[in-house]
Amino acid sequence: MLEWAWPWVGATAVLPLLMRYVLRPAAGSGKAVRVPFYHLAEPASSSARDWLSLIFGVLAWCALIAAGMRPQWVSEPVSLPATGRDLLVAVDISGSMETADLELAGNPATRLAVVKNVVGEFLEERQGDRVGLILFGRRAYLQTPLTFDRNTTRQMLDEAVIGLAGKETAIGDAIGLAVKRLREQPHDQKVLVLLTDGANTAGAVEPLKAAQLAAEEGVKVYSIGVGADEMLVRSLFGTRRVNPSAELDERTLTAIAQSTQGRYFRARDTEELREIYALLDELEPVEQEQDVVRPRADLFFYPLLAAILAAALTVVSRQLVWRAS
Repeated sequence: MLEWAWPWVGATAVLPLLMRYVLRPAAGSGKAVRVPFYHLAEPASSSARDWLSLIFGVLAWCALIAAGMRPQWVSEPVSLPATGRDLLVAVDISGSMETADLELAGNPATRLAVVKNVVGEFLEERQGDRVGLILFGRRAYLQTPLTFDRNTTRQMLDEAVIGLAGKETAIGDAIGLAVKRLREQPHDQKVLVLLTDGANTAGAVEPLKAAQLAAEEGVKVYSIGVGADEMLVRSLFGTRRVNPSAELDERTLTAIAQSTQGRYFRARDTEELREIYALLDELEPVEQEQDVVRPRADLFFYPLLAAILAAALTVVSRQLVWRAS
């Protein structure tokens, strides 16, 4: 249907009549100025052709008023997708994430490279959800606030590098930052997915204290411990097996998840990490009021073009009248 965004502009249509009948002509001074192109602006004669110029002038003014009223074509209502989940993903980028104890496409890969691949796919599938990204090492930083722009969020994750936030791990600060950002969200929409490969070694807030604060604010934390259980290491004394995840504090991560009514997951390889994120994908979405919009298309350029054309024809008609006379 057709609507007018600024209908009040139509009141200006009477301005020419007001100027013609209300304002008094200026008193003449008895002096004149010769203008070589006066015939273009002189009043038209009373011939039949003069009415053509008047009609075009009126049409130009009416079309200009119509353009100023800003006509719009309003389409049928369209429902926007809203699954109702607001997710913050906190990713550890401390020095230990450089350990190459996982595989990606059959080749050895660092923990961070695998996380970028798996978490990136997880973010891309969040159509209709709002996602945000926190990167933490010695300090925690909000890289991307909650947004529907999944591509930008993944790009910020792909650009993360080891040591960007320091070599140590501040798990408590990451949780605290997430709680601060989710505090204004509805109670049943506060979800944090925390991924780390170590223990809390830095930061101003203890992880369990941060978890207690998260529980009070209704933030549900799903913690993930990533890293293989064993790894072959070559040295001067030969090859030996080591546990690269010996520093992973599973007890604290489990306590964090339990105190916030979340869950703790252990990812020892790439496939387990994918399975964990597939399980997180099955989290029951929170119902939200669905937004409905009506697309609008501006049409003002059509009457504006008509006004320009009518004004041009007015000038042409005056030329014809002058030449005929």
